[in-house]
Amino acid sequence: MTMKSSSAVARGKKFQEARERLHLTQQEVADKVDLNVSHYAKIERGEIPKTAYENIENIRKALKLKPNDL
Repeated sequence: MTMKSSSAVARGKKFQEARERLHLTQQEVADKVDLNVSHYAKIERGEIPKTAYENIENIRKALKLKPNDL
């Protein structure tokens, strides 16, 4: 079982909501930010509490989120 942090879960939920608003699949977002889709899915579920800042920024930009949105 993977340990989830509340901040990682909240961030993942925002990523999921933004992705769905843009009508994108997890695969499409993963491709845009050069991540494996299973890794991206874990980020979206909040299962990776210490996601690299660069990955968070790339996902945020791909999903058209502002820094304050997170």
